[in-house]
Amino acid sequence: MPEPLVDLSGVKTKMVTAILGPQRIVCLTEETTEWLYLLGQESRIVGISGYTVRPKRARAEKPRVSAFLSAKIDKILDLKPDCVFGFSDLQADIAADLIRKGIQVTVFNQRSVAEIFSMMYQVAAMVGEAELGLKLIAGMQQGLHAMQAEVAALVATGVRRPRVYFEEWDVPHISAIRWVSELMEIAGGDDCFPELAVESLGKNRIIADGATIVARNPDIIIGSWCGKKFRPETVAARPGWEDVNAVKYGQLFEIKSPEILQPGPAALTDGVAQLHRICLQWMQTQALMP
Repeated sequence: MPEPLVDLSGVKTKMVTAILGPQRIVCLTEETTEWLYLLGQESRIVGISGYTVRPKRARAEKPRVSAFLSAKIDKILDLKPDCVFGFSDLQADIAADLIRKGIQVTVFNQRSVAEIFSMMYQVAAMVGEAELGLKLIAGMQQGLHAMQAEVAALVATGVRRPRVYFEEWDVPHISAIRWVSELMEIAGGDDCFPELAVESLGKNRIIADGATIVARNPDIIIGSWCGKKFRPETVAARPGWEDVNAVKYGQLFEIKSPEILQPGPAALTDGVAQLHRICLQWMQTQALMP
């Protein structure tokens, strides 16, 4: 028999009881906060993003320790987290600072609907709620499938899908990020700029010339200007936009950014539901036209 690498025969050891999963979590963005609340694991959260609005009670219950591109590192350290959840390469510097301080950091980079579901499952598993997580995810997926079926039934009658321009920012014009474009497709609309949706960075989704948008003649315009109110009257007054179908027929709508630009539960439920309602109403109106 080979000799042991380390002889522990004379060492008195004390058994350590391990508590599985992080017990003190800081969430640097809203989606993980909302998901942990839905999983019934909000007691693990010790700090949240200042932009958190879902669920409403989180702002009253949890200390706010970060914006999106900045964080109060000292305040986070005072909370003694055993894990910090972040999102995207844009939070890489915050993550690096925390890692250098000895904090465990998990940064997700979900950009598609499939990746959002994957992130949600991973978080659920980390806090010991994989089974509940799968159940909630299945419910959301069932809702998306129902939307697809409703749209397919209308298309089968000869009704076309609306062309949709989703504007994430106004000056410069920035079009929809990937998960929004995918949810748009599920909801019944065709993204006017699908070739830009694959670009993860907003700067790569800039449409420099508004005439390009006019040329694609969207039937519906949806604004979600992150951090400020969408102004349909301002969009309608843009030079040369008066002949765009969406402007001519008053099809300009707002979906608030926390409900669609948060790559988590909100986008997969309330956000996509609003997209579906807007697209479905347009399609049903077309079906009644002679």
